[in-house]
Amino acid sequence: MSAQNGSWRSLWALVIGFFMILVDTTIVSVANPRIMASLDADINQVLWATSAYLLTYAVPLLVTGRLGDRFGPKRIYLLGLVVFTVASAWCGLSNSVEMLIIARATQGVGAALLTPQTMAVITRTFPPQSRGQAMSLWGAAAAVATLVGPILGGFIVDALGWEWIFFVNVPVGVLGFVLARRFVPVLETHSHRFDLPGVALWSVALFSIVFAIQEGEGFNWGQIWGPISVWSLLAFGIVMLAGFLTWQRVGRGEPLLPLRLFADRNFSLANVAIAMVGVSVTASAMPMMFYYQLVLGFTPTRSALQTIPTAVFSGLLAPWVGKLVDRVHPRLLATGGLVTMAAAMFWYAAWLVPDETLWWRLLLPATLMGLGAAFTWSPIGTSATYNLTGADAGAGSGVYNSMRQVGSVLGSAAIAALMQAQLVVHLGGSTAASQAESSGRLPPALQAGFSTAMAMSMLLPATAALVAAGFTVAFAERKSRQAWTPSAGASS
Repeated sequence: MSAQNGSWRSLWALVIGFFMILVDTTIVSVANPRIMASLDADINQVLWATSAYLLTYAVPLLVTGRLGDRFGPKRIYLLGLVVFTVASAWCGLSNSVEMLIIARATQGVGAALLTPQTMAVITRTFPPQSRGQAMSLWGAAAAVATLVGPILGGFIVDALGWEWIFFVNVPVGVLGFVLARRFVPVLETHSHRFDLPGVALWSVALFSIVFAIQEGEGFNWGQIWGPISVWSLLAFGIVMLAGFLTWQRVGRGEPLLPLRLFADRNFSLANVAIAMVGVSVTASAMPMMFYYQLVLGFTPTRSALQTIPTAVFSGLLAPWVGKLVDRVHPRLLATGGLVTMAAAMFWYAAWLVPDETLWWRLLLPATLMGLGAAFTWSPIGTSATYNLTGADAGAGSGVYNSMRQVGSVLGSAAIAALMQAQLVVHLGGSTAASQAESSGRLPPALQAGFSTAMAMSMLLPATAALVAAGFTVAFAERKSRQAWTPSAGASS
């Protein structure tokens, strides 16, 4: 019993840092219009602050999971927490959009060091048969953080200014460090050799693809510089990605991406599904916040309050869903949750109109969104980790979290490109937002076109959720795993 209690104390300590970095992924969405005005930036520059964070978060994850195996998840977690906390202070002190982008990129590195360690500790300290409850806490943190972020951000931006959405991370980071150092055990380590060519190929591929997608509209999908065009850069990124996968198969050293893990059907399906969830969750927040503030004239706080039903229902149901995962096949839960999320986003798209008196009805799809999210995170995460051994915990966690973040960064880039393209179609350009900087709201003549552009943009995250459901519905029956022992280690 004491060992089990120790596992839960450890997990609670880790979840504080995990919750903080996930809040930071979405908290900026509600502050984007204010940051844009304060730093004299355009929509694309402000969205790069999010994309830079997600990019430097996603790229190292395949390595940082292994670092936890090699040097111990506790050490790497604490290092990541320090980097993230210091970078948060730097973000708040930024006086230009360029400095903010660099500081956010540094934050992403800290987040990448920290994230895989939480899932690895779950895999190495909880048996598969009861891992659903542990994953429910992890899933609740993920779901609630990504949905509470805008609410918290709205209050902070209105009360203290956008800088404080970053300053608030400093005391939370210090508390998380103290608790993790006290309660997280020192687990056994496993020797690893790091695949540097794989790191280079992966980094170049992902950056090229994201840059081409997000900047494509800005360059009119033509030339970027000299002979380099948007399409040639995108093709180059895809070729580098193919080269990365080939190298993982034929390289002599230990692969960065252990393709053998994908022999497990549920691990493969769960990784693709969580990538599409990352696309959906990240892409859905941005159009809604711009709509609330620039069309309806809401303050950041009032905009954030619109997401309360989502956060409440997701948070309240997540622990119950976690217990249900241990008894009901995750295929049923995850697929139902994803279809519900997609329905909520299609519902949002149908009701984004320039009529402030109808704001209350948008609470209905927000409620449906929370119901769907509650049934999504834990079932997918449990399916991914169920068959992982202790030696594969770090690598598997790194792959899973990397796929989620790859989805998030691609979602951020894709929604930025789609929003700009829709603004061109419906308003003749993306300059509409700049006309609202002084008043906080668009002129009436522009509101209908802007609303339609945001509504059409919401179709992207809705479609991504349906694609994810197409993969979770194919989850195989779980194998019984009676023989399991926790990783060796002692509390520090």
